[in-house]
Amino acid sequence: MLISQDEIRRNMLNVNDGENTPALPLMKELLIYGSKHSDIVILEGIMNADWYKPLFELAIQLYGTEVFAYYFDLTFEETLKRHLTRVKCQEFGEKAMRRWWREKDFSDILNEISITAEKDMENIVKDIYDTILNEYSI
Repeated sequence: MLISQDEIRRNMLNVNDGENTPALPLMKELLIYGSKHSDIVILEGIMNADWYKPLFELAIQLYGTEVFAYYFDLTFEETLKRHLTRVKCQEFGEKAMRRWWREKDFSDILNEISITAEKDMENIVKDIYDTILNEYSI
């Protein structure tokens, strides 16, 4: 089950991000639903560590040690460069991204694994896949 922050916040609810965003309660409910009805739940998005802390706490409560958290630890310049390769790159640009940017916004709840600029998409996916396979001996 994929819980996409953008899909919920922007497309379903059409609400702004921020402290106490109206998207947070729905994302929490979907996380609970996923824990009961799906073998794998992926929570995806660029979530401010402070604003989304209640969601992260719930994830730990529901899934315990079975939470794999990843953080793109990139410079703003690298983030912008990667954004320009995306299909959705015309939806927003550098000015908006600079407004949203938070350097080193690590969660104090999640044990995040850093993804750095040296890794391309293929290697990122491979590393995540291998980690999960090794963890569960699949």
